[in-house]
Amino acid sequence: MDRRSFIKISGAAALAAACAPKGSGTAVAEEGPERMVMRENPLNGDEVSLLGFGCMRWPMVKDADGKDIIDQEAVNEMVDYALEHGINYFDTSPVYLQGQSEKAAGIALSRHPRESYFIATKLSNFGDQSAEGSIQMYRNSFKQLQTDYFDYYLLHSIGRGGKDAFNKRYIENGLWEFLQGEKAAGRIRNLGFSFHGAKHEFDFFMEQYDAGILVWDFVQIEMNYVDWTHADGVRNVNADYLYAELDKRGIPIVIMEPLLGGRLANVPESIARQMKQREPDKSIASWAFRFCGSYPRVLCTLSGMTNMDPLMDNIKTFGHFQALTQEELDFLEEMATQMMEYPLVNCTDCKYCMPCPWGIDIPGVFQHYNRSVTEGTYAQSREQKDYAKKKKAYLVSYDRAVATVRQADHCISCGECLSHCPQSIPIPGQLHRIAQYVEKLKQDTL
Repeated sequence: MDRRSFIKISGAAALAAACAPKGSGTAVAEEGPERMVMRENPLNGDEVSLLGFGCMRWPMVKDADGKDIIDQEAVNEMVDYALEHGINYFDTSPVYLQGQSEKAAGIALSRHPRESYFIATKLSNFGDQSAEGSIQMYRNSFKQLQTDYFDYYLLHSIGRGGKDAFNKRYIENGLWEFLQGEKAAGRIRNLGFSFHGAKHEFDFFMEQYDAGILVWDFVQIEMNYVDWTHADGVRNVNADYLYAELDKRGIPIVIMEPLLGGRLANVPESIARQMKQREPDKSIASWAFRFCGSYPRVLCTLSGMTNMDPLMDNIKTFGHFQALTQEELDFLEEMATQMMEYPLVNCTDCKYCMPCPWGIDIPGVFQHYNRSVTEGTYAQSREQKDYAKKKKAYLVSYDRAVATVRQADHCISCGECLSHCPQSIPIPGQLHRIAQYVEKLKQDTL
């Protein structure tokens, strides 16, 4: 089902009504106090905030040894503010932020009544797929998060490698049966998976669901107005297809990457200008969040907020939520089409590829490059207006953003990063492309 077919069936008015808070007939208007939009999980009655807190991008500081560690005081402040303003869904993983995320979330959340929030975490057994190692990871999550049950538990990033990879991670080692036992004991309230992969891989999991072999309580997908119809179709699937398949089965959906790793909060200047002409008082990011919230099967939309500014802005968006109209959905489709013309790397800054064994700051290189493209400071050719200025600006800012010894030209194509990337980015190839671009700038041969 494509987007237009879905809209014809549902109607923009139906979307708006579905986005209203429980007990309300219409979506929240701009007037009046903020009221977080809640969605009822149709399978168990949970009242879940439509805005969820993704714990993959907690604020970081340097410790005495220069190591990046989570700023726990800042995390506590953000969690307190989030709960106060109606956010009750917190999503983490044992592998986020080099293994620090769960502990920080546990410290912050345990200061509040357990019934006031939902914890979602994952079985991220990428490295050790043995039953012993996986169960140890599972049990350690209880300790880190200071809880005796998980509200929402996910098999992390399934899809890549298809049936064979899934069987190795969860079936052959007996983990699926183990998790079913944990669910029966109440230690897992809802069991689902997060998906990264191709269409035929997603179809396999839906076929297993239909056959009653693998029954999912919810599914987490990447969905935003770019990936809605503009995913590459090979490594990632258009979100309109994923949404339609889950919707027709009545499976609740949790959204990840609504901002594409921040790219939809910092869109190219020409696109930002068009958005601001329409909504001068709203943030660029609010368009992306309203897109996700406008679909009624969406239970929760995750946002990885690194400081109070995006937290407050997102609460404003969901506290005065207005579903997108058909005309606004068409506008975002046009913006997505325009964005595809920019030579960006599809990096979401998840840092799954880190640490690089050769010390390269992979997400740092990609984020700097993408930022230069979207901000219009990207030097394209010697014939370009202000080429010399843009060339110098890129080289200077690159050295400031990424230490010389951690830049793209140090990649030896070992391929260690490839299996870890949920976006299936050909990382060595993209690093070499950027390294060649930088070298051409330095040699003035672009």
